[in-house]
Amino acid sequence: MSRSQILIVIIAVALVAGIFFLPKVVVNKKDESAMAAGQAAAVPEGHSEDDGHDHGAEAGATAGAGTASDVHATATPDQLMTLATARAKYKKSTDPQFKSRLATELADAYAAAQKYDSAGFYFEIAANARPGEKSYKKAADAYYEAFTFAATQERAGELGGKARNMYEQVLKNNPSDLDAKTNVAMTYISTTNPMQGITLLREVITANPNHQKALFNLGILSVQSGQYDKAAERFRKLVEVNPKHVEGTFYLAISLAETEQEEEAKTLLNKVKTMSNDPALAASVDEYLAKLK
Repeated sequence: MSRSQILIVIIAVALVAGIFFLPKVVVNKKDESAMAAGQAAAVPEGHSEDDGHDHGAEAGATAGAGTASDVHATATPDQLMTLATARAKYKKSTDPQFKSRLATELADAYAAAQKYDSAGFYFEIAANARPGEKSYKKAADAYYEAFTFAATQERAGELGGKARNMYEQVLKNNPSDLDAKTNVAMTYISTTNPMQGITLLREVITANPNHQKALFNLGILSVQSGQYDKAAERFRKLVEVNPKHVEGTFYLAISLAETEQEEEAKTLLNKVKTMSNDPALAASVDEYLAKLK
């Protein structure tokens, strides 16, 4: 599971559960089927090292400050210092090989501060310098994390495209990486071709019917499109595979409630409260239980 914890807005449920990790992109469709080797230290396409995007704005920033577009969590003074030091070392270096290693160090510093778009930018520089499945996966995962935090459709499309490009390099080396394929699928959901994402998720389920992330995402898409019967099928399968899956249990309960299976829904909602200490989740459960009484 992703370490990021963000809000998912479920329109029909009118309920916020703050521990989930999907993009802030609402898909409104009536049917699930209708939603459906570079130079050393090379700069990613469409960027320059001084392109005006400061990738975190750590230099000169006060503790806890940052740009609204790329700061997803308040950086601590120590994180800001680490970022400033790593960036200074990177900019000062003139040796291409060493600079690519410093790009990874800088990316790690950004990732630690949860500035994932900037982390992705520098992981991509390192991957272009030393191509390989692992290096591309680091860049892809960082961009995907940034994608999950995207506040606008435009930003989601931009970061999703970057993540997709990096995951495609991963899949060239390892076509069986179903986690990568699942993330690629979700980046398509925010585009004009969401069906491509649905198709990929179904391919993942065909390859591995127990793939938890694909089951969860298909369930969420069904919830967002108001297809609670299909959502219940996905989430029931998910909790069979992993009985401790908190999010899956929660959304199974919601889906059952929306299909008039209220008694089982109440039982599962009460179970969710024993599975997590998250206060936001507990509040959401209590709110929904109140509606069922």
